[in-house]
Amino acid sequence: MAFDAGMLSLVVSEIDSLQESRIEKIYQPSNDEIVILLHSASKKTRILINAGSNCPRINITETTSENPQKAPMFCMLLRKHLSSGKLTGAGTLGFERVCFLEFEAYDEMGFKSKKYLICEIMGKYSNIILTDANNKIVALLKTVDFSLSMQRQLLVGMKYELPPKQDKLDTMAITKEDFLNAIEKASMSMKVERFITSSFTGIAPSTSRQLAYLVACDIDVILENVNKKELCEAFFKTIEEIRSKSSKPYLIVNDKNEPVEFSYIPLEYFGKDYKSIELASFGKLIDAYYTKKGSKERIRQKSSDILRLLTNAEARINKKIALQTEEISECDKAEEYRIMADLITANLYMIKSSMSVVEVINYYDEEMKKIKIPLDNKISPSQNAQKYYKKYSKMKKAKVELAKQIELSKKELEYIETVFDSLTKAEGESDLSQIRDELYQSGYASRMKNYSVQKNQSPKPLKFKTSSGYTLLVGKNNIQNDYISTKLAEKSDWWFHVKNLPGSHVLMQCGKEEPSERDFTEAAEVAAYYSKAEGNNIAVDYTNAKHIKKPAGSKPGYVIYHVNWTAYVTPDEKRIKEMQIK
Repeated sequence: MAFDAGMLSLVVSEIDSLQESRIEKIYQPSNDEIVILLHSASKKTRILINAGSNCPRINITETTSENPQKAPMFCMLLRKHLSSGKLTGAGTLGFERVCFLEFEAYDEMGFKSKKYLICEIMGKYSNIILTDANNKIVALLKTVDFSLSMQRQLLVGMKYELPPKQDKLDTMAITKEDFLNAIEKASMSMKVERFITSSFTGIAPSTSRQLAYLVACDIDVILENVNKKELCEAFFKTIEEIRSKSSKPYLIVNDKNEPVEFSYIPLEYFGKDYKSIELASFGKLIDAYYTKKGSKERIRQKSSDILRLLTNAEARINKKIALQTEEISECDKAEEYRIMADLITANLYMIKSSMSVVEVINYYDEEMKKIKIPLDNKISPSQNAQKYYKKYSKMKKAKVELAKQIELSKKELEYIETVFDSLTKAEGESDLSQIRDELYQSGYASRMKNYSVQKNQSPKPLKFKTSSGYTLLVGKNNIQNDYISTKLAEKSDWWFHVKNLPGSHVLMQCGKEEPSERDFTEAAEVAAYYSKAEGNNIAVDYTNAKHIKKPAGSKPGYVIYHVNWTAYVTPDEKRIKEMQIK
């Protein structure tokens, strides 16, 4: 991904244009993300800063995120020091992935003071640091002490220092002569991409590959096989575009229109199967690439407790099933015990109480072979027979009971799978809260750390419109599935669900009207899309809502039906997204 120093400088240039905008609010939607809402005379603008290890970035954003009810400590500190302040500038600190936002705010005594929000966009080492006018650290998202780094510590009260310089040439300070000298010193067998990224600061691999492609039409070309002067010219042309802020934001998408890369230069090396789209701004570019990925990352962070609980429960149940299956195999010996008991009874006349083993003819064997039967010489022969009968009876009953227990365990695994599926559809904290409530109702509360019962929240299922205008309701979790199927459904409405797999309940509200074949197909496609099923010709069951029954005491989201039809559909993601009601 091309969020290198060049991309950062272009993004920060857009932020710098917001000078004199005042801070209206500061949010912290997730552990590693800050959103600053600015307002000016003409408009409101959001600046997003993400210091997570997977999607670190900073940009002007148009996306909104659900915020926690209680702001985290770092967010409270930022509000304390920056509230009602105004943005007075933004810039980068060298050609590295470090930038600053300068604010003019008021201190505790009511005097104007400068504050700097320093953003280090460096993968797993990303951080957000608030300093005063003297570079003293006032607050920071992630503290770094001696146990984490011996080279540089970041603690409240310390003076902020830039990350240690890398053994690279400063991209913005070198001349063409410096570039050519660097080539002469490098190994001629080194790839051009590797040479650029390892020799000069702030250049992403994707940019380096494009430069290699420009001069040799090959991203794997080595230094020996390129024209050094052409490579130098291409390099400095790119750098000059960054310096003059004339670079354009490009989003690279595949044949399914899914973002695969972004850059400030066209990435032609991707080939004809990919398309380069020029967007209106770098903020929109970063949003287009990261919105879906960033949302998934936030949900992953916030749902870590649920994932841990479900993973542990799944492992526990699988282990339980394995042990029960092993016990059932032991119960297969029950018939042997009955035969032994019968043979002892048939041969009581020849068995003495002092015998510890008896050898008798096995009348159940076609070849009439002899069999040795162990005996307890402390009890009588008839008592030995009764002892084997009891073992037979016990194992026979155990086998039936174990089979029931295994079936219950398998149903619990199926339920857990539906909750896993619900997590993939969760869009915010309210959805996660409903999943936690569902797990509480299902008896998992004892395993949920610091769980407290939430106030009843009205479920908000997804909504879609079919071609004929019928509303489709889609449950994102089992609480919503129950709500749709048992509370909102009218008898004449149509109900859809993927066949024999976890998925959303889909309800087509049509009253007493008869929907068209196209409406049925669209509803079935939505049910297939919001399920675990993959591929083409997915089987989807559908029936009138009057046939849907929820057994007493069953898990959330569990319903039964005995009258249904089955459709086979291939969902089209683009069409489904167009049907959705925002």
